[in-house]
Amino acid sequence: MFRAARRKARGGRKRVNLALQGGGAHGAFTWGVLDALLEDGRLEFEAISGTSAGAMNAAITASGLCKGGAEGARAALRAFWRDVAVDGHIPDAARGVVELMLTPWKLGAAARQNLLDATRNVFSPYELNPLDINPLRSVVEGHIDFAALREHEGPQLFIAATSVRSGKIRVFTRPETTADVLMASAALPFLFRAVDIDGEPYWDGGFMGNPALFPFFTNTDVEDVVLVQINPIERDEVPESAVDIMERVNEITFNGPLLNEFRAIEFVARLIEAGALSGSRYKSIRMHRIEDQSRLDDFGAASKLKANWAFFAKLHEIGRDAAFRFLDEHFDAIGERGTLDLRAAIDPMPANGGKG
Repeated sequence: MFRAARRKARGGRKRVNLALQGGGAHGAFTWGVLDALLEDGRLEFEAISGTSAGAMNAAITASGLCKGGAEGARAALRAFWRDVAVDGHIPDAARGVVELMLTPWKLGAAARQNLLDATRNVFSPYELNPLDINPLRSVVEGHIDFAALREHEGPQLFIAATSVRSGKIRVFTRPETTADVLMASAALPFLFRAVDIDGEPYWDGGFMGNPALFPFFTNTDVEDVVLVQINPIERDEVPESAVDIMERVNEITFNGPLLNEFRAIEFVARLIEAGALSGSRYKSIRMHRIEDQSRLDDFGAASKLKANWAFFAKLHEIGRDAAFRFLDEHFDAIGERGTLDLRAAIDPMPANGGKG
């Protein structure tokens, strides 16, 4: 409480757009970030964009805010992550499914190997999961009043999913948000069937937007975007095992759309600075990032941890630390300048300049 009071005393409220990456169980890191930002109270969320686990966090946050303000959102997030843990309130018959879903890349060699075997043998979710069990649905439906979410005022929502037929992104807004939309945003193709919405099948939104940033540019007048990033863009080591190679391929695939948006933002900023877009509808976006990859890397390929409450609580703690550190270092810059170096983020040369 003392830390929050001290931070509030340092400055007034500032409006930002929040962008929440997906990343399975590592979404509990994002829960920690949100918990800290809501406790601190100096950032007002104009809009939240989320994909997969980021979409869950976004919708739970918006739902909690409309019912009980910041403290309501904090309580809603904690309750959701407590119930979604494999030692939470998920029915016994569904625990194996949710464990696979939450740990496709980062949290346990056995689960990752099962997924690898499934893809190698050309199994599909129509064979592996013939009853189309998605234990997250019941948890989500139990924690979000979707009718109230769509009707109440609050931060805009932008939830990304990928059209199976066209391969294009679809961004669902707050008035469109349903349990089906959240399930679609998190529908990993080798684990779950495509989710049908208005006759169109959708897969995980991370293929085309993890998370989508472009809705901020035309739907809000806020120029500061705070990205909560849980998937590493760069890694020093070269993967050699089949599982590690699959992990890195997934990281690259799901970061690709984000890097493309970084390039677009940086390009527009340079044009504006040069006066080439004077009087246009384009605006210069100030990007910020909250992450702690050095600590998240501790739960990499060798980890045997599962998606249980103790693990979620640890990620929550790491996320809170990262958020408070970001506020200490960069709060004053919000509204003034970006704190994420986009040129460095998109530079094609490796961090060591190609040496080594």
